[in-house]
Amino acid sequence: MTVDEKPTTLRRASDLLAGVRDGTDDDTLAAGVVLAATLIALVWANLGDSYEAFWRTPLSISIGDYGIDLDLKHWVNDAVMTLFFFVVGLEVKRELTMGELTDRTRAAVPLVAAIAGLALPAALFLLLNPSGEAAGAWGVVVSTDTAFVLGALALVGPRCPARLRVFILTLAVADDIGALAIIAFVYTDDLQPVYLIPAAIGLLLILQFRRLEVWRGVVYFVVAAGTWVAFYESGVHPTLAGVLIALILPVYPPRRSEVERAGELTRAFRQSPNSDYARAAQLGVLRAVSVNERLLRLYQPYTAFLVVPIFALANAGVVISAETVGIAIRSPITWGVVLGLVVGKLVGITAATAVFASLRPGSLPPGLTLSRVSGGAALAGIGFTISLFIVDLAIESPEAANDARIGVLLAAILATALGWALFRLSDRLHPPQGPAGLVLLRPVDPDRDHVRGPVDAPLTLVEYGDFECPFCSKATGSIRDVHKHFGDDLRYVFRHLPLDEHHPHAQFAAEAAEAAAAQGRFWDMHDHLFAHSDALSRDEIYEHAQQLGLDMDLLDEDLRLGRHRHRVEDDDLDAETSDVFGTPTFYLGVTGSDLTRHTGPFDAATLIRRLEEVREG
Repeated sequence: MTVDEKPTTLRRASDLLAGVRDGTDDDTLAAGVVLAATLIALVWANLGDSYEAFWRTPLSISIGDYGIDLDLKHWVNDAVMTLFFFVVGLEVKRELTMGELTDRTRAAVPLVAAIAGLALPAALFLLLNPSGEAAGAWGVVVSTDTAFVLGALALVGPRCPARLRVFILTLAVADDIGALAIIAFVYTDDLQPVYLIPAAIGLLLILQFRRLEVWRGVVYFVVAAGTWVAFYESGVHPTLAGVLIALILPVYPPRRSEVERAGELTRAFRQSPNSDYARAAQLGVLRAVSVNERLLRLYQPYTAFLVVPIFALANAGVVISAETVGIAIRSPITWGVVLGLVVGKLVGITAATAVFASLRPGSLPPGLTLSRVSGGAALAGIGFTISLFIVDLAIESPEAANDARIGVLLAAILATALGWALFRLSDRLHPPQGPAGLVLLRPVDPDRDHVRGPVDAPLTLVEYGDFECPFCSKATGSIRDVHKHFGDDLRYVFRHLPLDEHHPHAQFAAEAAEAAAAQGRFWDMHDHLFAHSDALSRDEIYEHAQQLGLDMDLLDEDLRLGRHRHRVEDDDLDAETSDVFGTPTFYLGVTGSDLTRHTGPFDAATLIRRLEEVREG
């Protein structure tokens, strides 16, 4: 399962997939490929019997007297999809350890919304299918297809979807956790506990291999394959082997000592190129980056552009005729799926968000309105991948399975249309008041913001800046002159807008400033970084921090664990939502009123004149 040294063919294929994606939005492209596979499956299934015959072709793999005999469709669903669930497990582990789910404040609303978005769809499905085989298919309506939803959001969403995108991504991770738990505990038939013993041994071996730093990918593949077979024989769905393997693999930010060691080994190879140094340098770089991140980088293109499209090709082929459509229209399974996904997701997510926001005012970040959440909640009704996956697990009757698949496809269409309609309705009911970003989106909060000057000063000047931006560095002189002119009548606020595409060290510098703020030294670090804006590599920033006398162990730990990354990202998202894409950008005005964006020169004389104008009236 884990391959740290991929074969040449695998590397070439990975490079090819990476090349296909260059310059293109990954989510939209991935959704487009899956949609194309779905359309091909639908056309193929309606051209005769070849579709069903092909996917029912038996394939047996035997070793000695032992063998597994499945048809092609179930090899896809039970074996190939293990890679998909492996990647899902890697993403969940990363988000729980280093991502959105580590920040309780940011994650609280989407987590509550995700729970409601799991429970209400299932309840609505059971309302129409309270008993019999159909009742067991309630899991079909609980999951959201992240790739499709993000692709749809890019196509039909609002003009500035940054905040909504983060909300949906966090919700989708929680949704994945719920869906995986449901598959594990609900859709396990004929459990054979004796086979769970070798399955557990396989997982423990993989864990031990990681501790012993075994690097050979073939070792992991053999053990992972044996673990998969054990899960298959146990009655637990074998794809969950991929999830569990992913969850036990380590994820951590690069350690500074390991990064430095990798640099030393690379320099040794450059000075004396030979196979031993090449091998040492390669292993040094690999050790510096967690297995989780390496494998995500390797396997995500394959799951997005090969595994899921093949799954769609094998499962989305529904015979659409007057007879099958007529049966589906009269089927409570079809309408249970549509009601659960389209209505349940919309109402559950929106209502839970509204209730939480009313109980905890300010829990929704600036720029994320309830009307936009409702549009995203509607798009969450696109279940597709895991929905079709659970259809195959939950329903044995071909006719009932066909009804459920029609329901999933119909729900995807209706959810997309409903999301589009809600976004357009939101734009009509709440039209933007002039160009975006003319008024400061997030009001100044002395408990959150970095404020220089009296917090109750009558005038406020806010800057979105980038420590590596030469214009921002020059603007610091202007700010000093402005402060000197107004004295205690002015408070100056600095917010982060690291322009990563142009300034490769800006993000790290911003996080370093926040780490200094945790030690009560933000403005010292702010001034020092701008004074050395041309020397902001990782090592140079550590040197700057050491010169300021900061606690280096605490600073290194904060930066390595990314403890302040979300704080920087929040400023960045505020700026993006306000159509602020350049630095420095200033907002100014009378404290306590709306601050407006300053356009034009930002020399001291101009800023002083503008502040005098707003003070006078």
